[in-house]
Amino acid sequence: MTTTAEFIALDERWSTHNYHPLPVVIAEGEGAWVTDIEGRRYLDFLSAYSALNFGHRHPALVEAAIRQLDRVTLTSRAFHHDQLGLFCAELTRLTGTEMVLPMNSGAEAVESALKVARKWAYEVKGIPDGTAEIIVAGSNFHGRTTTIISFSTDETARTHFGPFTPGFVVVKYGDAVALRDAITDRTAAVLLEPVQGEAGVIVPPDGYLAEARRLCDEHGVLLIADEIQSGLARTGTLLALDHEHVRADLYTLGKALGGGIVPLSAVVGRRDVLGVLKPGEHGSTFGGNPLACAVGRAVIELLATGEFQQRSTRLGAHLHTRLAELIGHGLAEVRGRGLWAGVDITPGGLSGREASEALAGKGVLCKETHGNTLRIAPPLVISEEDLDRGIDAIAEVVKR
Repeated sequence: MTTTAEFIALDERWSTHNYHPLPVVIAEGEGAWVTDIEGRRYLDFLSAYSALNFGHRHPALVEAAIRQLDRVTLTSRAFHHDQLGLFCAELTRLTGTEMVLPMNSGAEAVESALKVARKWAYEVKGIPDGTAEIIVAGSNFHGRTTTIISFSTDETARTHFGPFTPGFVVVKYGDAVALRDAITDRTAAVLLEPVQGEAGVIVPPDGYLAEARRLCDEHGVLLIADEIQSGLARTGTLLALDHEHVRADLYTLGKALGGGIVPLSAVVGRRDVLGVLKPGEHGSTFGGNPLACAVGRAVIELLATGEFQQRSTRLGAHLHTRLAELIGHGLAEVRGRGLWAGVDITPGGLSGREASEALAGKGVLCKETHGNTLRIAPPLVISEEDLDRGIDAIAEVVKR
């Protein structure tokens, strides 16, 4: 039998060191739990950064995948297939949008939205070709492709990867005045996360997103909402923008859209914006493939019931109530919405990495971000009993 240490040694020898994983080798998963190769069970408090909103191997999603595997998995977009149109129609109905551009990864969806916004700016708004600007927020995370890191403020993501793509203006997240002052006659779009995930689950001030919408309307600018982590019931509503009763012109979706089974992302939004794309101008061999669309349709069916939004709201309230009790007892701050939280460990306590390792030792899998912050995002199928189990472990690890 290959041991945990041997598997880790294989990874470290043969795979590129672009991640710093915890020393756990997962072999099986079901619901909110995973099991390592030596039979130890762990409560999943990360959900693959919200890709596993429905837990590991949700029966309805596995069934949809198996059913499609028995039929056809890939055609490329050179041909029509019997899942794509249904997937797009059902996703527009669910999100209240008009058109879908299916892709694979979240970064691909963001790259696609940026391309669409620029083309719209030149062909519809009339900005001179090659001069469009897109306003983004500091501390953003939209992926790690070259264009996206061009407007990142994370030096780890940027160092020695230039030269960078021009055409982006960075303003402080949550600062509506800075956003207003950055808009010019060359502004094509504003790209925002309704809740900043990688930054530590940062919720903007009340009214900020509504003011961003108003400014975009006033200046004829597109509002693009990156809902790749925050969307699809994670915050208690279908889309995180829904908390503020704000609508975007374009949304990027991903992670949970593939049900934790296949990579699936999409740009959804206005027909007059996405409609600027013509054959040959953008594409993806695997984007909108039959297998992904079949799983995506099953995800849409789960979300359409409202059950997962309700679970996130109810369990999220319990999560935040209990975490708030730890402020002053190992935690300095708690942020978030729904079943999603960022917690800052009190300065002088454990680092985020040390806390993550200690939690793994107690059978709870979590991950740090930016020093002393932990991100908490259990699958939405978690029971209240298991949620308490994970919170109790956090309390034990951070207490001072």
